[in-house]
Amino acid sequence: MNKTWVVAADTSRARIFVSDKPVSDLLEIQTLSHPEARLHEGDLISDTSEGEPDEHKHSDADRFAAHVCATLEAGRKSGEFNRLYLVAAPNFLGKLRKHQSNAIKQLLAGEVDKNLAAHSVEDIRKQLPDYL
Repeated sequence: MNKTWVVAADTSRARIFVSDKPVSDLLEIQTLSHPEARLHEGDLISDTSEGEPDEHKHSDADRFAAHVCATLEAGRKSGEFNRLYLVAAPNFLGKLRKHQSNAIKQLLAGEVDKNLAAHSVEDIRKQLPDYL
C-alpha cells in the first residue's frame, strides 16, 4: 500500500483527500464539518457567561482539532494511509500538532501553513510536492 492522505483544514472544516500514487490527483474522500466556528462569540455563549472574549471559540477549535486527529488516527489504525500531509490555517495547524499521536507524527510527510480548506483541489495540490 502506498496511499497518502492530504488534510486541508481550518477551524470550521477539514477535507480529507487520498492519493494512490506519488503523482496522482487528489480525490476527496471525507469532509469533517464544524459550523459553530463560523458563529460570532455572542451566538455561542449567553450574556451571563464569564471568561475571555474568544475563549469559547478557542476551546471549540481545540475540540475540532482533536476530532480531526481522532479521525486521522482511526484511518491510520485501519491502514487507510501510510503518509500524511497537513494543509491548515496557521493557528489551526498548531492545534492539530497538539492533538497528533506519535504514530501520526511519524507518518507526517509535510505541512503547509495556509488556509486552503475552501479552495479547489487544484489549489491545494499546487502547494504540495510534485511527488507525494
